[in-house]
Amino acid sequence: MSAVADKHARFEELGVDVIALSVDSVYVHKVWNDNELSLMVPGGAPFPMANDVSGNIGRAYGVFNEEVGIDERGSFIIDPDGVIVGYEVLTAPVGRNVDEILRLFVAFQYVRANKKEFTPAGWQPGMTTLKARMALVGKVWEVWKPGGKP
Repeated sequence: MSAVADKHARFEELGVDVIALSVDSVYVHKVWNDNELSLMVPGGAPFPMANDVSGNIGRAYGVFNEEVGIDERGSFIIDPDGVIVGYEVLTAPVGRNVDEILRLFVAFQYVRANKKEFTPAGWQPGMTTLKARMALVGKVWEVWKPGGKP
């Protein structure tokens, strides 16, 4: 969370809204922000921290761990149409790579603006993209397969 807070200005530059969510109450969020996060990031969390005490939001996103009653660490990229276009879910011992999440936002924004291009693995702005060998028909991808006609 501190790494996301640290890079919040970059998320804002990209027009990205960040929301933190956990099963903790708003009171626990406040205490954690005031006593922990604000020591790591001046001012604490620059984004809303919402609570999911019932676990219903975590269940809807497939990250609620029924056994221990927590939402697993998840990062969801939701496009302007409300569609989840990317996500990553990690168990508690492993933290996120915020630079990778930012790279994904840039890549998703790029391909949204350039509908006939795809970004290869590890793509960074300015790198070569792939020209579409797939055609978007409605919301179904027709994929060229080896041995088939391109």
